Amino acid sequence: MSVLLIIIGLLLLVVGGEFLVRASVALSFKFKISKLVIGMTVVSFATSAPELLVSIQAALEGVSDIALGNVIGSNIANIGLVLGITALISPLAIDREFYRLNWPMLMLMSFGLYFFLKNDKVLSAVEGLILFVSLIIFLIVLIKDSRKKTKLNLAEVDDSLAVTSNFKVFIWLLIGALGLYYGSLWLVDGAKDLATSIGISDYAISVTVIAIGTSVPELAASVMAALRREKAISLGNLIGSNIFNIASVLGLTAIIKPITVESSKILSTNIFWMICFAAILIPLVFIPKRFQITRYKGLLLFGAYIVFVIMALV
Repeated sequence: MSVLLIIIGLLLLVVGGEFLVRASVALSFKFKISKLVIGMTVVSFATSAPELLVSIQAALEGVSDIALGNVIGSNIANIGLVLGITALISPLAIDREFYRLNWPMLMLMSFGLYFFLKNDKVLSAVEGLILFVSLIIFLIVLIKDSRKKTKLNLAEVDDSLAVTSNFKVFIWLLIGALGLYYGSLWLVDGAKDLATSIGISDYAISVTVIAIGTSVPELAASVMAALRREKAISLGNLIGSNIFNIASVLGLTAIIKPITVESSKILSTNIFWMICFAAILIPLVFIPKRFQITRYKGLLLFGAYIVFVIMALV
C-alpha cells in the first residue's frame, strides 16, 4: 500500500506541477509581466512547487528528514542523474556565461545551508528568510543582467498561453492545487510507511525515492530533447533549479516551520555529496574539453550518482 501511495503521490505532483506552471504563465501574461521575468521567476517558482509542497507537508508532520532529504537528494539527482544521463545520450555544449552568476550563487547557497544546519542543527525561520531574500536579490541581478543580452533563451515560456481564458486558468489552478496538495500528502505518508516497513530511515527514502521521483519530469524532458539532438538542457537552468530548491523550498518551509536535523547522515555525508556534485561542474566544464560535457563526463556523473544512492540506502 505504501508503494502505491508513493506512485500515486508522484503522479499527482507531476500533473499538479504541470497545470500550475501553465496557469502561472497564463496569469502572468494577463498581468502584463514581461516574458523575460516570467521565464526567470514565475516558471522557476512554479516548477519548484512539488518539492515545496512535499517539504512543507513533511515539516508539518514532524518528519524534517524528508523535508531536507527531498531537497538535498533532488539537487544531487539534477546533476548526477539528469545531467549525467543526458550527456551520455548527447554531449552538451556549455554556455560560457554559466559560471558568472549561477554557479557561484549555487555554491554560496550550498555552503550557507551547511553553515545554518551545522550551527545548531536547525534551519530557523530567520535563516529561511535570509535564504529566500538572497534568492530575490539574485533574481533581480539575473534579470538586469539578462536584459543587457540580445540573445535570450525563453523557449520554456509558451506564447500561446497569453490568450488563455479566465475559466481555463481557474480550472488549471484548481487541478494544480489539488494535485500538489494530495500528491504531497500521499507521497509523504507513503514514504513514512515504506521506511517503517523495510526498516530504513525516512531520510534514506526521501534522498533517493522521493528525490528521483521529483526529478523525473526534468529527466524525461531532457532525455527526449537529447534523443532528438536538440539542445537538451541549459546547465544554467539546471543550476538555477538547485538554487531554487535551497532558497525557495527550504527557505519558505523553514519560515512556515523550522526544520530540524534528525539524521546524522545529513551533516556527516550527504550534504557534502550535494556540495561536491555542484563543485565538480567547474573542472568538468574546463577539463579536458573546454565548455563541453562529454559522454565520458556524463558517465562519471552518473556513476557517482549510483554510488551515492547505494551508500544512502545501506
